[in-house]
Amino acid sequence: MGPFEKHVFVCTTGSTCPVEGNSVDVHARLKELVKKAGLKTNIRINNSGCMDQCGNGPMIVVYPENVWYCHVRVEDADVIFEEHLVGGRPVERLIYRPLKPGANKIAKEEPQTSGSSTGQS
Repeated sequence: MGPFEKHVFVCTTGSTCPVEGNSVDVHARLKELVKKAGLKTNIRINNSGCMDQCGNGPMIVVYPENVWYCHVRVEDADVIFEEHLVGGRPVERLIYRPLKPGANKIAKEEPQTSGSSTGQS
């Protein structure tokens, strides 16, 4: 067994996770909950780089179970902590189930500029 029972990674980089649900605050809340519960020697919370799931975030992955969470909000951090990290039961409503393995980035539509593709001269 490794030095921690659970290792949690929160995507806090890129152009989507930090702004689509404030992953920096999700990370901070999880760290706060672990510290308050006296579980810093059992559960490690880390920032992570991009997980290649852009548009589905904020993303969290919990190891060793390899459970991925998507669209996580700050208020969800408490539920993930209590039910999964402490209780051992993944939070079903937040589990990420991609359609295929590997990168699953959702392309954002570019805003239309005035006069583009109108056929006017």
